[in-house]
Amino acid sequence: MGKIPSREEAWELLTEFNKEEFHQKHARVVEGAMRYFARELGYGDEEEFWGIVGMLHDLDFEQYPDQHCVKSQEIMRDRGLDERLIHATASHGYGLVVDVKPEHEMEKVLFAVDELTGLIGAAAIMRPSKSTMDLELKSVKKKFKTPKFAAGCSREVIIQGAEMLGWTLDDLISKTILALRDVEEKTGIV
Repeated sequence: MGKIPSREEAWELLTEFNKEEFHQKHARVVEGAMRYFARELGYGDEEEFWGIVGMLHDLDFEQYPDQHCVKSQEIMRDRGLDERLIHATASHGYGLVVDVKPEHEMEKVLFAVDELTGLIGAAAIMRPSKSTMDLELKSVKKKFKTPKFAAGCSREVIIQGAEMLGWTLDDLISKTILALRDVEEKTGIV
């Protein structure tokens, strides 16, 4: 069994491979969302692990976009990190870049919310408040149905993630808005 890094060690590893503010911010947003879902879904004792998975899920994306979710496994194994962490982070690329299937509920949450956090964040910054605090489901659904809005956020992956979790799309979006409100409240980032 390998090592689970502390939050500080995970951040150090992330920033070694991710220098762009955009990627660092995305890592922090997904980390916060994963922590929120850990608490909400009854995994409070695993909140730190869920957060570290969220932080490191795109470890290799900035430097190795053509080897996304493959190179990260190699980097983590070289550093002696736990296989659960390696599997969990790689599984968000299931069917896209790897065949590592999300199995644990946490992995399914990561798969579902990774793209959705980007779409919700983009919807929030379009608002006069530039915040998730007054963002509603209907606003996000309208943006969701507009393919050119946040075009890099895969609607298919978001829908597939909701199905994996056994949630409706509305439930997934509503819960993720609440998760991002929690992140925004604690960190000031959307």
